[in-house]
Amino acid sequence: MNTENGLIHAILLDGRGGGRMLDWTGIEEWTPEQGVLWIHLDYTNARVVEWLDRESGLEPIVADSLDDRETRPRCIPVDDGLLVNLRGVNTNPGAEAEDMVSIRLYATEARVISLRRRRLLTAADLAEALQQGKGPKTSGELTAQIADRLTERMSGVIGELEDKIDLLEEQIILGAGQEARSGLLELRREIIMLRRYLSPQREALNQLYRAENGWISKANRLLMREAADALSRYVEELDSARDRAGIAYEELSNRLAEQMNSRMYVLSIVAGIFLPLGFLTGLLGVNVGGIPLTENPWGFPSVTLFLVVITFFQILYFRRRRWI
Repeated sequence: MNTENGLIHAILLDGRGGGRMLDWTGIEEWTPEQGVLWIHLDYTNARVVEWLDRESGLEPIVADSLDDRETRPRCIPVDDGLLVNLRGVNTNPGAEAEDMVSIRLYATEARVISLRRRRLLTAADLAEALQQGKGPKTSGELTAQIADRLTERMSGVIGELEDKIDLLEEQIILGAGQEARSGLLELRREIIMLRRYLSPQREALNQLYRAENGWISKANRLLMREAADALSRYVEELDSARDRAGIAYEELSNRLAEQMNSRMYVLSIVAGIFLPLGFLTGLLGVNVGGIPLTENPWGFPSVTLFLVVITFFQILYFRRRRWI
């Protein structure tokens, strides 16, 4: 459907898993007696904002909440409906998973209004399922499936994060350096961004399945509860991944520090050996009168032998002190 006017799709559910597409005219002519209506909109469109404020029949506080640019995951009962804000991982091509996509819902027994800014694959999948006659039959089931599918899509992203940690830990064991460090920093940033939204969403899903609305069936509540439990596991896995990444970063920092200390130690030993040699050669190289052995043909070999003897005794001294 053409989305230039902000309408992504409007589907009139037939109660048997199918649905019929409507346009703006069909939305205006719709009555609850015709069946459950799912309206999916782009809230950045001016036509949508106007419809929410003047034609949707929603309370002003609900319309303002749906149109709000920045929201955190939550679930709030409003009259006989539920105002729900959820987020899903960004699985759009070329996008970062932690750049999460939000969806705002106002669901009642007769109508579900959902809004988004960026394309949400969960909504597209449900719309396709309805066209094939395999979609939700009620508004409660539609709300539950949106929450469940949003949560289900997170499993792959969480699994990829754990695979990245496994790979980075292996690289650290094999002696990787700065490349592993930059990878760990990027991984920790991803984990923090994901957890920032998934933690409050866990509470939002808990509130969703506990909501006391008669149009939400027992089966719908079970599906919502499964989504909440799965999200709780994902948050725990993110906490575990964050801790593993922190430990790996500390181990890598310790190894890099040890490497640096070892190199500085070698340089210190070398400097300690050549410091007296440099002093003597510098002293003998002063271009003034009175330098000994300047006229002696054995002067250079004598000085060289003397320096070798000094070096030998220095190394012997360092070994006795267990410096080398």
